[in-house]
Amino acid sequence: MSQKRNFRRIASFKTIDNFREHLEHLGLELPTDDAILTGDDSPLLKPIRFGERTIGNRWCVQPMEGWDGTTTGGVTESMTRRWERFGMSGAKLIWGGEAMAVRPDGSANPNQLIINKTNQGGIALLREALLSAHRARYGNTDDLLIGFQLTHSGRFSRPKDEKGLIPLISYRHPLLDRKFSITSDDAVLSDDDIKRLVDDYIAAAGTAHGAGADFVDIKHCHGYLLHEFLGAHTRSGPYGGSFENRTRFLREVVEGIRAQVPKLEIGVRLSTFDFVPFKPHPDHSTATKLGPGIPEDYDDILPYRYAFGVNPENPITYDLDEPERFLNLMESLGIRLVNLTAGSPYYSPHIQRPALFPPSDGYQPPEDPLVGVARQIHVVKVLKARFPNLILVGSAYSYLQEYLPHVSQAVVRTGWVDSVGLGRVMLSYPEILADATETGTIDKRRICRTFSDCTTAPRNGLPSGCYPLDNYYKNNEDAKRLKEIKKTF
Repeated sequence: MSQKRNFRRIASFKTIDNFREHLEHLGLELPTDDAILTGDDSPLLKPIRFGERTIGNRWCVQPMEGWDGTTTGGVTESMTRRWERFGMSGAKLIWGGEAMAVRPDGSANPNQLIINKTNQGGIALLREALLSAHRARYGNTDDLLIGFQLTHSGRFSRPKDEKGLIPLISYRHPLLDRKFSITSDDAVLSDDDIKRLVDDYIAAAGTAHGAGADFVDIKHCHGYLLHEFLGAHTRSGPYGGSFENRTRFLREVVEGIRAQVPKLEIGVRLSTFDFVPFKPHPDHSTATKLGPGIPEDYDDILPYRYAFGVNPENPITYDLDEPERFLNLMESLGIRLVNLTAGSPYYSPHIQRPALFPPSDGYQPPEDPLVGVARQIHVVKVLKARFPNLILVGSAYSYLQEYLPHVSQAVVRTGWVDSVGLGRVMLSYPEILADATETGTIDKRRICRTFSDCTTAPRNGLPSGCYPLDNYYKNNEDAKRLKEIKKTF
C-alpha cells in the first residue's frame, strides 16, 4: 500500500464479462445483470410503500451541495438549477437536495444553504422548482418523497472563510486534532451548548415543514457533528461515553420534532462505519504530486476509542455491532428511512466516495476504488438482511460508471438494498437511471468519471459542479481558475 499503483479505469472494460472478470480478479462479489430491463420489467421501477405514501421507484438523489448560496445562506440561480436537475433525474426519493445548516456557525462553507425562517421562502421555491421539473418530464409527483437534510458541520465548520475552519467539536481526537490544528478544549461544546443546539434542530425541522418537506434527515455522517457524537466514547457527561449517551442528542431531537411537527417524517443518513484518518504517503508525495493514502499512525492509541463502527483493535477494519444497535434504535423510534454511507470526505475519502482521481486535499487511492464500492454495498446487504422493515438507501454507486445501471438493478432485484443513492453522477448526468429504465441504454458521454473537480473546486473557494461535463460550469470563469489550481498538485 506504500507505492502508487495503476488501477484499471472502468471505461477500459468493453463488456459486462470484462467487468465481471475484473471483479473476480479482485475477489469481489458484486451482482451485475447482463441487460438493463425497462418498463414494468425493471426492478428499479418498482414502488416502495412508506406508511400511507408510495415512493415511485428505487433510486434516490443524495444531498449534493454547490457551495453557491448567498452569504446569508440564501438561494441562488445556480442552486435552483441544480434542484431542477434533481427533479429531471426521475428519482422518486430526494434525500435532502443538499445539506442545510441549522444555524450559521454550523455551515461547512460561507455559502452553504441555512435553514431558518428568513430563508424559508427561498427553500420552498427550491422544492417547487424540483417538483415543476419532475412534473414536466414525468407527469406524476404524487409518488415523490422530498426530504431536507439538517446538519451542523462541527469540526469542519467554515462559516466565514473557505479555508479557515472554526471548529465546534464533541470531544478531543488525537489524530484529527493534530490534522486540523485543534490545540485546546476551547472548541469542545458544553452540555448547555448541546442543549441549545437540540432546540436549533427542532426549530429547523419546523421551518422544513413550513417549506413543504415530507421528511427531515437528522444527518449523522461524514465526520460532521452528529456523526462525531456517535464516536464520543471519551466524552464525559450526558452526551458521551455509553451508547445511550452518545445517541441522546438524536433521541432528544426526535422527541422535540414529534411534539412540534408530528406529521413530519424523520430519516437519518448514517456513516455506518469509519476508519482511522488517512494521509498521503510522505515518501511518495511531492509538492505537486499526492502519494497513495496510508493510515495515520495509531499504534499508541489502541484500543481505538475515537470513532463509530470501527474495530477498536484494528481500526482500518469495520465493526457493525454498534451500527446494528443504532438501527435497532431507529426502529424503536419509529424511523424507517435510513441512508447508509461511510467515512468522511475530509480524512477517509477512499472509503466514503471511491474515485480514481483524488481531490486537491486527498491522496491517491490505496486500493482499487471498486473495493470501496463493494465494501459499502456489502455492508448494506448485511444490514438489510437483519433489518428488513427499514427502508435502506445505499451509497458509493457513482464510481461504477457504465455498469451503474447493471449493478443497481441487480442489487435491488436480489434484495440487497431498497433504493440506490446517486450523488456525484447527479451533477453530470441526472437522468442516468431514467434513461436506463426507459431505453435500456445510457449516454456514455455524460457519465461521471470521478475526476473529483466537484470537490477540488470548493476546497479552493469555488462553487461545486461538474466542470468536465456540464457546460454550465465548463464554460465559465471558475473553470479557468480551477484549471490553474489543478496545475499545482
